[in-house]
Amino acid sequence: MSIDKQDVQKIAHLARLALSEDDAEQYQHSLSSVLSLVEQMQSVDTDGVEPLSNPLESTQRLRDDVVTEENRRDDFLANAPLSEAGLFLVPKVID
Repeated sequence: MSIDKQDVQKIAHLARLALSEDDAEQYQHSLSSVLSLVEQMQSVDTDGVEPLSNPLESTQRLRDDVVTEENRRDDFLANAPLSEAGLFLVPKVID
Protein backbone atom coordinates (compact mmCIF):
# COMPACT_ATOMS: atom_id res chain seq x y z
CA MET A 1 0.00 0.00 0.00
CA SER A 2 1.31 3.42 -0.88
CA ILE A 3 0.23 6.74 0.54
CA ASP A 4 0.75 10.14 -1.01
CA LYS A 5 1.85 13.47 0.45
CA GLN A 6 -1.73 14.64 0.96
CA ASP A 7 -2.37 11.63 3.21
CA VAL A 8 0.79 12.39 5.19
CA GLN A 9 -0.25 16.04 5.55
CA LYS A 10 -3.73 14.98 6.69
CA ILE A 11 -2.29 12.57 9.28
CA ALA A 12 0.06 15.31 10.50
CA HIS A 13 -2.86 17.75 10.75
CA LEU A 14 -4.93 15.26 12.75
CA ALA A 15 -1.96 14.66 15.05
CA ARG A 16 -1.46 18.42 15.36
CA LEU A 17 2.08 18.21 13.92
CA ALA A 18 3.74 20.84 11.75
CA LEU A 19 5.46 19.16 8.80
CA SER A 20 7.60 20.72 6.10
CA GLU A 21 7.52 19.45 2.52
CA ASP A 22 10.86 17.67 2.96
CA ASP A 23 9.64 15.97 6.12
CA ALA A 24 6.37 14.99 4.42
CA GLU A 25 8.28 13.27 1.62
CA GLN A 26 10.47 11.41 4.09
CA TYR A 27 7.45 10.32 6.15
CA GLN A 28 5.65 9.27 2.97
CA HIS A 29 8.40 6.75 2.18
CA SER A 30 8.60 5.57 5.81
CA LEU A 31 4.85 5.11 6.21
CA SER A 32 4.56 3.37 2.85
CA SER A 33 7.26 0.87 3.82
CA VAL A 34 5.55 0.19 7.15
CA LEU A 35 2.21 -0.38 5.44
CA SER A 36 3.88 -2.68 2.89
CA LEU A 37 5.35 -4.72 5.72
CA VAL A 38 1.91 -4.98 7.34
CA GLU A 39 0.39 -6.20 4.07
CA GLN A 40 3.18 -8.75 3.73
CA MET A 41 2.58 -10.00 7.28
CA GLN A 42 -1.17 -10.26 6.69
CA SER A 43 -0.61 -12.46 3.64
CA VAL A 44 1.18 -15.15 5.71
CA ASP A 45 -0.88 -18.31 6.25
CA THR A 46 -1.24 -18.77 10.02
CA ASP A 47 -3.77 -21.63 10.01
CA GLY A 48 -2.78 -24.28 12.53
CA VAL A 49 -0.36 -22.03 14.39
CA GLU A 50 -0.93 -22.11 18.13
CA PRO A 51 -0.98 -18.71 19.83
CA LEU A 52 1.85 -17.90 22.21
CA SER A 53 1.24 -18.15 25.91
CA ASN A 54 0.08 -15.02 27.63
CA PRO A 55 1.92 -14.01 30.80
CA LEU A 56 -1.29 -12.53 32.20
CA GLU A 57 -2.89 -15.97 32.31
CA SER A 58 -0.18 -17.58 34.45
CA THR A 59 0.04 -17.41 38.21
CA GLN A 60 3.03 -16.29 40.21
CA ARG A 61 4.87 -18.65 42.51
CA LEU A 62 4.78 -16.77 45.78
CA ARG A 63 7.03 -17.28 48.76
CA ASP A 64 5.74 -17.51 52.29
CA ASP A 65 5.27 -14.13 53.93
CA VAL A 66 7.82 -14.56 56.70
CA VAL A 67 9.92 -11.93 58.46
CA THR A 68 13.55 -12.58 57.49
CA GLU A 69 15.30 -9.62 59.13
CA GLU A 70 15.42 -8.51 62.72
CA ASN A 71 13.91 -5.24 63.90
CA ARG A 72 16.68 -2.62 63.93
CA ARG A 73 14.52 0.46 64.50
CA ASP A 74 16.38 1.49 67.65
CA ASP A 75 19.75 1.22 65.89
CA PHE A 76 18.56 3.46 63.05
CA LEU A 77 16.89 5.99 65.36
CA ALA A 78 20.10 6.23 67.40
CA ASN A 79 21.77 7.85 64.35
CA ALA A 80 18.98 10.41 63.89
CA PRO A 81 19.49 13.95 65.20
CA LEU A 82 15.90 14.09 66.49
CA SER A 83 13.35 11.35 67.09
CA GLU A 84 10.18 10.93 69.08
CA ALA A 85 7.95 7.91 69.73
CA GLY A 86 9.92 5.79 67.26
CA LEU A 87 9.68 8.35 64.44
CA PHE A 88 12.23 10.63 62.78
CA LEU A 89 11.65 14.35 63.42
CA VAL A 90 12.51 16.65 60.52
CA PRO A 91 12.36 20.42 60.23
CA LYS A 92 9.30 21.97 58.61
CA VAL A 93 10.02 22.63 54.92
CA ILE A 94 6.78 24.20 53.64
CA ASP A 95 4.93 26.93 55.49
